[in-house]
Formats: sequence, C-alpha cells, structure tokens
Amino acid sequence: MANEAKPCPCDIGDRMEYGALGQEVQIEHFKAYVVKPSTASDKAIIVIQDIFGWQLPNTRYMADMLAANGYIAICPDFFVGKEPWSPTKDWSNFQEWLQDKKPTAINKEVDAVLKFLKDQCGVKHIGVVGFCWGGVATHYLALLYPEIKAGVSVYGIVREREDRYELKSPTLFIFAENDSVIPLDQVSVNTMLTEKCQNFLNYQVKIFPGQTHGFVHRKREDINPADKPYIQEARKDLLNWLNKYM
Repeated sequence: MANEAKPCPCDIGDRMEYGALGQEVQIEHFKAYVVKPSTASDKAIIVIQDIFGWQLPNTRYMADMLAANGYIAICPDFFVGKEPWSPTKDWSNFQEWLQDKKPTAINKEVDAVLKFLKDQCGVKHIGVVGFCWGGVATHYLALLYPEIKAGVSVYGIVREREDRYELKSPTLFIFAENDSVIPLDQVSVNTMLTEKCQNFLNYQVKIFPGQTHGFVHRKREDINPADKPYIQEARKDLLNWLNKYM
C-alpha cells in the first residue's frame, strides 16, 4: 500500500503456518488479538494489520515477538468485521474494496483500544507498529496522538495531509529499496521531515537494500537465506526504537 490516497496491491508473500500465543477479546464493537509478556508490564504496542487483516498469522507472529520482548501487544480488527483482502480477489476491484477501510479513519477504534489498554491492562506507555496499510495508519496516528510514545511505520506513509510532517511522536519509517508498491521516488518523507522537524523530535527513515515490499513480516527468514540478515536487522531496529522511546 503506497499511501492513503492511491494504495497499490501487494502480494501476501510467505504466509506463515503459525498458531499464535495470545487470545481474541471483544473491545466495544470490534475484536482484537491480545498477547501478554511472561512478566507484568505497563507498556503496550498497538500492532496495525496490513490489507490481509488482523488474523493473518504473520502479523500475529510479530505481535508475539513484541510480547516476548516485554510488551503487551494488541492487534485490533481495524476493518471492524469487514472481510480483509485476499490474494484470490480481482485486483481491479481493490480500490472499491478499500473505500470503507481507510487507514486514516480509525480514530473511534483507536480511542477504544487506548481506553481498553489503560483501564483493563493498566498500561501507562503506548506505542504503535504498523505494516503496509497499517504503516499508513501508524504515520497518521503519529500526527494526532501525542500520548503515543513511539511509532514504527513499516512500508507505509501518509501523503495527502498538509500536516503529514508534523509528527507528535518519535517515528521510525522502514522501507524496502525494491518496493514496487512504494518506489523510492515516493519516499520524499525523509527530506521533508529533515526540513520540517529539525527543531522537533527524533525520527528516522531507513531503506533496506535489495528488499521488496512486505519483507519485515511477510517474508520468512528460514526460507529466504539471502534476505535473512535484512529481515532480522529491520526487526531489531523496530525493537530498539520502541525500547528507546517507551
């Protein structure tokens, strides 16, 4: 998904056969996947899905990875029960499918998740990580929610808002060099953030050489040995960013 105005179809990649460690819960009008660390924590990460939905095993794997590193991780169904995209669908219908699933129209659900984390889980520090569609959503939330301590947008940017460089939270942007969905000439966010945010807060744009869209969560390192170092580095960067600001 290139941006919120003109998202492009993307391949599901290596779908994991993964059972997940957490549980599904009901939060007001939608469901969420929640996984907790082995020891009590007051830090939580909202994990935002890609177009393939909140139940994609790859995304739950990332949530479980965060829990293994000491965070409560919650992956809400930001499509609110609507059917996620499927690789078997006709890509010519993608824009129509997207109309009622805008990554910049999730405030009601985000507010409910924040309340749930604070009231039900005792959370005091909250971060956000999003992939593809969720990367756009992560950038969007970083513009609106100062209470979010840190964000990691993985291959996703907001491009149509005038305030798109006015980050309220320290944000890491991860991109792939050979991303057919977000070509490098669209990654102008780096230059513009330098100009707009030099007196504000920390941010980083990192581009991984030779990688393609989805490599952080939809490419399995065990069957892609050449990509393994980049997959692991990106995940380490993600964790380090959260650890630094959370």
